[in-house]
Amino acid sequence: MAEEIRDRLVQVRQRIARVAERAGRSADQVTLITVSKTFAPSIVQQAVDAGARDLGENRVQEAVPKMTQIQGDVRWHLIGHLQSNKARHAVESFDVIHTVDSVQLAERLDRIAGEFGRRPSVLVQVDLAHEATKTGADEDELPELIATLDRSANLDFRGLMVMPPFFDSAEQTRPYFRKLAEILKQLNQSRPQADRLTELSMGMTHDFEVAIEEGATMVRVGTAIFGTRTR
Repeated sequence: MAEEIRDRLVQVRQRIARVAERAGRSADQVTLITVSKTFAPSIVQQAVDAGARDLGENRVQEAVPKMTQIQGDVRWHLIGHLQSNKARHAVESFDVIHTVDSVQLAERLDRIAGEFGRRPSVLVQVDLAHEATKTGADEDELPELIATLDRSANLDFRGLMVMPPFFDSAEQTRPYFRKLAEILKQLNQSRPQADRLTELSMGMTHDFEVAIEEGATMVRVGTAIFGTRTR
């Protein structure tokens, strides 16, 4: 299993490098987040031993005990919906939170981060598809939310994240990725150079190559590395 994970990790990195080159970008501009949700610590450790350095988890309650069992220099990303009552554990344990979707959550994270003396990086999850099963901030909510993050003393606001609908054809996700990149570009037009937003978290196993073509700086890949989940 360890050798299989190592080979898959190499293959995904090669795919990232190829598509980045086609898009006139460097592979170094794309962070591979290895999505370790639902997999046992022993399996995740094999990925870390094979070179995975950024791990993505969906649920705080599942991730926190797993973190204590993983050895290595790892950066933990929360990529699932964050409930307010899990904010304290999220701030304490995660380095990057991709799913800030409300002013209230941003304010709570800022306050807790101050208490812990931490400064997590955060991204705003933007709801572009309006699916009942997905969360995120609507476009018209972004100005107030972003103003809140800009005022925060203890959060490092880095960019945007999107979860498009699942399509059989990866090409159908392109409009969502392109739209998120356009939103980021528009936001940066009115921001000082020092405060420019640089991160676009978008793309998973079935569509990360399209996401990279549209400017993704973080891709969240699990199945292509660990195989199909059993739950």
